[in-house]
Amino acid sequence: MRYVIIGAGAVGGTIGVRLGEAGRDVALVARGAHLDAIRDRGLTLRSPDGTVIWHGPATDGPPAEPLPADTVLVLTVKSQDTEGALTAWVDAPVDGGGTAGERLPLVLAQNGVANERAALRLFARVHPVCVWLPATHLEPGVVVANGHPHPGMLHLGRYPSGSDDTSRAIAADLIAAGFVAPVRDDVMRWKYGKLLANLGNGLQALLGRDVPEAVGERVRAEGVAALAAAGIAHTSPEEEAAERGDLVRHRPVDGEERSGGSTWQSLARGAGSAEADHLNGEIVLLGRLHGVPTPANAAVQLAVRRAVRERIPAGSFPRVELEKMVG
Repeated sequence: MRYVIIGAGAVGGTIGVRLGEAGRDVALVARGAHLDAIRDRGLTLRSPDGTVIWHGPATDGPPAEPLPADTVLVLTVKSQDTEGALTAWVDAPVDGGGTAGERLPLVLAQNGVANERAALRLFARVHPVCVWLPATHLEPGVVVANGHPHPGMLHLGRYPSGSDDTSRAIAADLIAAGFVAPVRDDVMRWKYGKLLANLGNGLQALLGRDVPEAVGERVRAEGVAALAAAGIAHTSPEEEAAERGDLVRHRPVDGEERSGGSTWQSLARGAGSAEADHLNGEIVLLGRLHGVPTPANAAVQLAVRRAVRERIPAGSFPRVELEKMVG
């Protein structure tokens, strides 16, 4: 199979380079200075085991010629960029006739749980991934992956449920590339568990490592209550920890620890958007649908949007002000 990684940032860059190192056919999709750097000097992947530089095709969108029929599209953009990516790729022609939306598998290696439903409106073959992959992208042309001894754990299945031969074939390639890649018929249960963990991403982006424990607990408690009211199953922290074990641990790269998660990185790069509306916002949506108050998550959404708009540096939002907003 041929892999097109749509969004060669922290997650996409790590997956793409590792698949390429394992001998798989890979093309990367990026934009701006990051795309220019990849084209000029390759994509540098730094990890606890050393540094590799991937050289291969990189583009900013679908090619002019039809995609090979054995192509797998891997969507790794942030959730706020999903709609644009789906629109750009859904009608790309495929060898032998038809379009990408009609014929090609679409793998969603993203945080959040709204991407799958959006994708299924346009793509017939949707494969969710629960992503546990500690990596950072702050500098054009460079990704730092801190996972060890495996770069990440990627639970893979089919949406809305189940799995198939394509799920298993993709998982086999990911395993060959060094990842832990369980195939799960209930992959969305794992993604909802990951969503609860990701509710702290916005707090970390706003306050850095100094997040008040009570605020973090309140944000998660609202999430648990909203999922319960909606009747949505999710994994527990204990189940997740047992699954990961020592398979994916954070280790320094060149003596440096990972600076922050995905939302923190968006603020640090001045990306102009952040994913809180698709993480904390998912809990707010469920709360409003099912009559569960979620003021802490709504406050995180509001604060992250303000930080993006006012270009407040990552970790620099006034703590006292956020605590007042949370209430």
